Amino acid sequence: MKTKFTLALIYGSAREGRFCDMVVDWILARLPDMVAADIVLVDPADLIAESRIVRAEAESRIARDLARADAFLIVTPEYNHGYTAALKELIDSFYRPWWGKPVAFVSYGGISGGLRAIEQLRQVFAELGAATIRETLSFPHAVERFDENGDVRDPERTIRQLERLAKQLSWWAVTLKAGRETVVLEEVA
Repeated sequence: MKTKFTLALIYGSAREGRFCDMVVDWILARLPDMVAADIVLVDPADLIAESRIVRAEAESRIARDLARADAFLIVTPEYNHGYTAALKELIDSFYRPWWGKPVAFVSYGGISGGLRAIEQLRQVFAELGAATIRETLSFPHAVERFDENGDVRDPERTIRQLERLAKQLSWWAVTLKAGRETVVLEEVA
C-alpha cells in the first residue's frame, strides 16, 4: 500500500486567458492515477482581488493549503527567460511552508519550454529549504504541443515523462514527510 500525502499543484501564471489552465487540466486528468495524494490547487490569480477582504480570505486559504502540503508541483510558463511575477509573489508571501518539502516542475513556453524559469526557481527553493526533484516535464512550443481539445499531440512519450516525475515526487514526498515527523523543524532550521 502506498503512503498517502498531500500535493499542492500551483499555477505559475495569473494572466487572464492563460495557457496554464490547459496544461494543468491535462495534468489533472492523469496525475491522480499516478500518485497516492490528495491534490489541492493553489492559484496566484486568487491573490489578485479588488477588495482587501477577498484577498485576505484567499491568503488564508492558500496559507492553509501550502502548510498542509507534503509536496508541490509547480506548472510554470517562461516569460522573458524567467518565471512570472505572480509566482514570485506567491512564493515570497509564504515563507515557512516550503521547508523540508519536495518541489517538482512542469514548464511550458517557446523554444526552451520554460526550462530557464525552472532553473531560476531551483535557486529560490534552495534558499527556502525545499528539495527540488531532478525530473521535469517541459513543453517547448507549447501551443503547438496541444490540440484544440487540450490533448497533447504526442501523449505516450509525455505521459511517460509525467509518470517518472510523479514517481520521483512521490518518493521524495513520503520520505521527507517521515523526516519532518521524526525531527522537529526547529532542531535543524
